[in-house]
Amino acid sequence: QVQLVESGGGLVQAGGSLRLSCAASGRTFSSTAMGWFRQAPGKEREFVAAISWVGDGTSYVDSVKGRFTISRDNAKKMVYLQMGNLKPEDTAVYYCAADPRMSVVVKTPTWWGQGTQVTVST
Repeated sequence: QVQLVESGGGLVQAGGSLRLSCAASGRTFSSTAMGWFRQAPGKEREFVAAISWVGDGTSYVDSVKGRFTISRDNAKKMVYLQMGNLKPEDTAVYYCAADPRMSVVVKTPTWWGQGTQVTVST
């Protein structure tokens, strides 16, 4: 089992930056791939970014490439999503997710956090 708690969401103006954090507990964190998903009002949840066990592999949805960066600190059992040049269409509830397999964490992760709201105003 993995427990995930997100933080760092809030209201930001378009063009601004925000860093989301996810604290993990339970399963050995260093052997767990981590990801971020988001769900906007009236839309399905979508994959945003993922990072491999040791952080040497990352994956991003095209719409955030060059603007978002995922990272992790295995010693602290934390994963981060640095978001820059935010746009109103980035407004969503952002979820931290985890799975032992990188190939799965980008699609149907086993464990989920409760989510944190990010709102980007014009």
